[in-house]
Amino acid sequence: MSSSKAILCGYQWASCKAFDELLNRFDEVFVYTHTGPYFVPSLIALCEERGVPYSTDKISLENLPFRPDIICSIYYRYIINEAVISAVNGRIFNLHPSLLPKYRGCSSLTWAMINQEPEAGYTYHYIDADCDTGNIIIQKSLSINAWDTQQTLYQRAMEEALTDFADAVDYVMDGSPGQPQQGAASYYPRGCPHDGVISDEWSADKIKAFIRAMINPPLPVATYRGHAVTSYQEYLQIKKRQK
Repeated sequence: MSSSKAILCGYQWASCKAFDELLNRFDEVFVYTHTGPYFVPSLIALCEERGVPYSTDKISLENLPFRPDIICSIYYRYIINEAVISAVNGRIFNLHPSLLPKYRGCSSLTWAMINQEPEAGYTYHYIDADCDTGNIIIQKSLSINAWDTQQTLYQRAMEEALTDFADAVDYVMDGSPGQPQQGAASYYPRGCPHDGVISDEWSADKIKAFIRAMINPPLPVATYRGHAVTSYQEYLQIKKRQK
């Protein structure tokens, strides 16, 4: 009987949790990942600890270690090309932190907060030739609370999403086609929203939302007229001093 083989393309702590799930299920696992700063949980270190081979090169048809049964993408930062998708016969999926087709691209939860959405969520979807456009496997919503920061919303969304990871793997391995995305789509490119700078033209509610959406230590917080801002009260104080 042939062994089962999986590839994980991942980064951040969510991919570390998915990695453990794959090790429990598949006979062989290979990982494509990225190096990162000290405050990002290291999938590289986990691979070395578990004796699992990995690469920091971008996944490609030429460097595949074997013909996988499935490819899982969790916070992977490269676009996976069509040759790789074909090599796994379309059994390839991604976890995206938004309610697709809304907020395709990057910083999805951050933009949802800035735009003062009442809810956000996550979507497991098939990977196709375009960005975040594949059929939906699993999708769930969660409320954005008045006290949420980018850090707390991301943590809540990913913790909830990882409880569905095993089901997403089962869905893809069973060959289920998923559901086409429906509704108006939106897309945001990589980069800090509004360069992290508060605008005087925004409403008070948007400024409050933006400040919270930029809080994810140790990354930089929002700024106003060159000053770091961690709360709406700080923003008002700076504005008053510089009148």
